[in-house]
Amino acid sequence: MLFLLKLLKSSKHTQKIINKKIINKNYKYWKVRIFYSLFLGYMFFYFTRKSFTFIMPLLIKDLHLSISDLGIINTLFYITYAFSKLTSGILSDKSNPRYFMSLGLILTGIFNICIGLSYHTIYLSIFWILNAIFQGWGWPAVTKQLTYWFNKQERGLWWSLCSTSHNIGGAIIPLFISYSSAYLGWRYSMYLTGILSITIGILLINRLRDIPETLGLPSTEIQYNNKYNKLLNTKEIIFKYIINNKIIWLLSISYFFIYIIRTAINDWTILYLMNQKGYSLLSASISIFWFEIGGLIGMITSGRLTDIFFKGKRLTFITICTIGLMISSIILWNLPVGYKLIDYIIIGIIGFLTFAPQMLIGLTASEAVNKRIACTANGFVGCWAYIGAAITGYPLGLIINLSWNIYFLFIIISSIIIIFPILLCNIEK
Repeated sequence: MLFLLKLLKSSKHTQKIINKKIINKNYKYWKVRIFYSLFLGYMFFYFTRKSFTFIMPLLIKDLHLSISDLGIINTLFYITYAFSKLTSGILSDKSNPRYFMSLGLILTGIFNICIGLSYHTIYLSIFWILNAIFQGWGWPAVTKQLTYWFNKQERGLWWSLCSTSHNIGGAIIPLFISYSSAYLGWRYSMYLTGILSITIGILLINRLRDIPETLGLPSTEIQYNNKYNKLLNTKEIIFKYIINNKIIWLLSISYFFIYIIRTAINDWTILYLMNQKGYSLLSASISIFWFEIGGLIGMITSGRLTDIFFKGKRLTFITICTIGLMISSIILWNLPVGYKLIDYIIIGIIGFLTFAPQMLIGLTASEAVNKRIACTANGFVGCWAYIGAAITGYPLGLIINLSWNIYFLFIIISSIIIIFPILLCNIEK
């Protein structure tokens, strides 16, 4: 345990490099290396996070689980993950992201293998909750690296590009699970997911490093805001600079509802298409592929769109997206059976309109505070996001048992609610 705590401790700053040519050369090399490592690592966090979602229809058949059973497991996962996001954000601000992220990914891989070995609901729940704890070690480490290695003028672009890693992972994993399950069974699909993630986690240990100052490089910003220089304890960070920040609270409310929509679409669309429209598992899984591809496009373009066409007014763009999200959900709800291509297109559009505001809210939260506590701020809003996601487990499962119509009404109402805190956030700014 002492070795683990020492390993996770942030590295000491080394003697500063003075030669500007060497500084520029080293920064260019390490930015590329840090970026592709973060991208690959977080993509595989999504392999181990969403794997269970795409074996759910098979668990209903193989282990005789009900929708309510699966809903309970998902709710437990998201509640655990919500609080892991908060605590991991605080820990990440004080930890070495090289080992923090790597160890988290390795452990999630191990727990995915354990899921494959499970035959009872209790064991499925235990291992999925343990997975949730270490899932929280992914994005806070990414936040820290992006905040320290890229300055504010370039961070929006790199943040949006790195955010697409979970779209890539989210797009591949349903196809990977459906194909591997068809040929090998769902248990082996979980084994393969776990083994791949453990391998990538080991690779991250080799590829990642701590913040620039630990390699003798100067900060990407000329100086820190002086009011943060004496932050020494967690209590002061949370209560003085997070809890009392109105912008962070308003963004948290928006994140809460955007994650309700995102998680509801991601977790239940396959079951909806299979039960209500007669899709096969593979055909239904393809819909989530397009959901993630739409999200990927939304992630990449939203930063540039808000810079060029909205003059940096990201909150205005979020409002437009949520209105479009409400309209798209109504169209999907009322589209009759037999229009598979249109289903895919609408789900892809919903992906764009969901992930674009998700990325912008997370970025805005991290930039609403000093970078020394960016992980804590991101973890705080992320905690509320996954409390929202938890509602899409057991509570939404009960709603689905009643009617898919109520499910769609739930999504549409959530879209409407998002608009109000964003408008208030604009006023506060």
